[in-house]
Amino acid sequence: MKKEWSIDKLQDAWKLASNLHDGQKYGGIREGEKVEYINHIGSVVFEILNAINFTDDFNADLAIYCAILHDTIEDTDFDYVKAKDLFGEEVADGVLALTKNETDLPKEERMLDSLKRIKLQPKEVWAVKMADRICNLYAPPFYWNDEKKKNYISEATIILEYLREGNEYLAQRLKEKIEAYHKYISS
Repeated sequence: MKKEWSIDKLQDAWKLASNLHDGQKYGGIREGEKVEYINHIGSVVFEILNAINFTDDFNADLAIYCAILHDTIEDTDFDYVKAKDLFGEEVADGVLALTKNETDLPKEERMLDSLKRIKLQPKEVWAVKMADRICNLYAPPFYWNDEKKKNYISEATIILEYLREGNEYLAQRLKEKIEAYHKYISS
């Protein structure tokens, strides 16, 4: 089955995300290394593009837009109304569901709240969450200790348990990344 998406609108979304995340960086694997945040966004998009090749009955536009925009509401001044105006309600709802709910809930309950909100969305949004965690399971920042890495594995396992039915290919990728991540734990 041939998959298509609207490349011109996606270029606009990429430019917007690039501008919104301009200057944001995260820690690299070597001490003092900083990586442009747009690299993370690109990695999530690449995972989705690859998943499209292995997934039938998949709304590529929705998945790619949500992948490009998945951290914009959470990490920038972009909001739901702007997302809805520019990309429609379905994309805005997906991006909002992928946004952490910064409440007084304990961290573990926030994760479950997030997963419950994601599960109310189309399976393409589930796929973006799995792709996001896959990308976060590459080499950890140099300053993470073993406890932080173990917690990250636990969170990834919860994400896999909740969302695995959303995309068989990405669920398998996430499972493999969880297993491989243990090599970064020294004790």
